[in-house]
Amino acid sequence: MLQIKSIKNLFIFVIPLVSLSFISCSSDDSDSDIKVTINGIVVFDDGDDFNGDVDGDFIGTGGNGSRTFLWRNNLNRADYNADITATSEGTFRMVVKDADGNVVLDKSLSGAVEPDSFDGVTSSGTSGIWSVTITLTSFKGDGSFSLSEGD
Repeated sequence: MLQIKSIKNLFIFVIPLVSLSFISCSSDDSDSDIKVTINGIVVFDDGDDFNGDVDGDFIGTGGNGSRTFLWRNNLNRADYNADITATSEGTFRMVVKDADGNVVLDKSLSGAVEPDSFDGVTSSGTSGIWSVTITLTSFKGDGSFSLSEGD
């Protein structure tokens, strides 16, 4: 009988604590409204790093958020492209900085407006570890982007 009471008390005290911990985890800012996947890996924290060609996907649920990842570019330029499918207005933005922190690309696409894609070659920069920031602002939809070394 004592054992059953102990288990009951455990449920009375532990279950609310577990529920509370999930509530506190979900109170994160609106970054949960954005999901970025690079080469099949979800980017959770800023600073994840990648080598070689980058093939990325993103999904926005109408909120705001951004993800930054690091990418090794052994050349001075990069080939890029991006394509969106948005069900409402909102903005997709891609900012690429070279190894010295200089912006070599800053392009945006707006949902529900043409064009819905861009491509080209970045400005010349310093080879090494580049940073790429994907930002979605009130963006509801999905899309893809890619980067590859180019000169």
